[in-house]
Amino acid sequence: MYKEMYDRWLAADLADADLKPELESIKDDDDAIQDRFAVALKFGTAGLRGVIGAGTNPHRNLAIEEYLTDTVPEDTLIVYLWQNRHTVVIGRNQNAWAECRTAELERDGGTLARRLSGGGAVYHDMGNLNFTFSLRTQDYDLRRQQSVIVEACRSLGIPAEISGRNDILTNGCKFSGNSFYSHNGCSFHNGTLLLSVDMANLGKYLTPSKVKLESKGVASVRSRVINLTELRPSLTVAEMADAMVKAAETVYGLKASMLSEADFDEAEIEKRYQRFSSFDWNYGKSVPCSFECAKRFAWGEVTIQLAVKNGLCEDAAVYSDAMDAEFAAPLAQALTGCRFHLDELCACVKSVSECAAVADDLCQLLQSQEI
Repeated sequence: MYKEMYDRWLAADLADADLKPELESIKDDDDAIQDRFAVALKFGTAGLRGVIGAGTNPHRNLAIEEYLTDTVPEDTLIVYLWQNRHTVVIGRNQNAWAECRTAELERDGGTLARRLSGGGAVYHDMGNLNFTFSLRTQDYDLRRQQSVIVEACRSLGIPAEISGRNDILTNGCKFSGNSFYSHNGCSFHNGTLLLSVDMANLGKYLTPSKVKLESKGVASVRSRVINLTELRPSLTVAEMADAMVKAAETVYGLKASMLSEADFDEAEIEKRYQRFSSFDWNYGKSVPCSFECAKRFAWGEVTIQLAVKNGLCEDAAVYSDAMDAEFAAPLAQALTGCRFHLDELCACVKSVSECAAVADDLCQLLQSQEI
């Protein structure tokens, strides 16, 4: 089965330029082929599994993630396991320059990518396994999905527990951060599994705000996270992927079937790839701000930047690492053209329907400023 799948990929017309040479390089290595293709991913459809070095382009992986979510059939769970090579992935509404040392990352041959979901910035390398659960919103069950990760870890002898909404911990340290996205009746829940990530690079490229770190009660990024190989030194990405598949079968009581990239609509993926790889998507606009305020609330951190001229907000940007940060873009649009006056700014915030859950906090932040 795995040989047939390998041959299918090798013969396919693949858009990822790095994929074909990498597949050809393992044609005489049965262990490598088996490692990449022997485990089916799950539940009616699936993605690649395990340590697959092929398909490590982050922009294409994000395109596939969106494609799988947009096309997920009813009563189906898609479990997509994937890896990015030397990449910083930022949340949908984050400021790339504030979250990442972008020039240093690019100079070192790394890639910046912006995902669809909210949350904070993360570093990916080949010691990290990413997962995505895609399904119809009506079938979405976050705790059940997260229990797959907990069960996978426990099956490997690693204690794990869910912390809050978006972190999974072992021995009090985070090894998995989760984020979420919903659109047109379809949803996904994705995240990272830190196995043997280069922690030096994590600290080298990520620049989380002092506000966030202080709210967590820690002094650095490094002190908050842990590689699972610190608890199980022999653990490999392939072993973790296998455990994820088996745990998903256990939790959902379903048997795996497999779908390869050769079955995807390449035109649809290419269309999404062009967006995810564009400068405008990954970096967005930079506001020449004359006013900025930021604060961390229970739901996440927010930064509001305004370019003010002659008493008017000529431009605006809103950044947030909140999991549900759909308010950021419409708020920035609403603030553009608003008079730079406290009452009018707060009225503007309250006029944006997407801000309903956080409007009071945002107004409190604005009212604390000297305007």
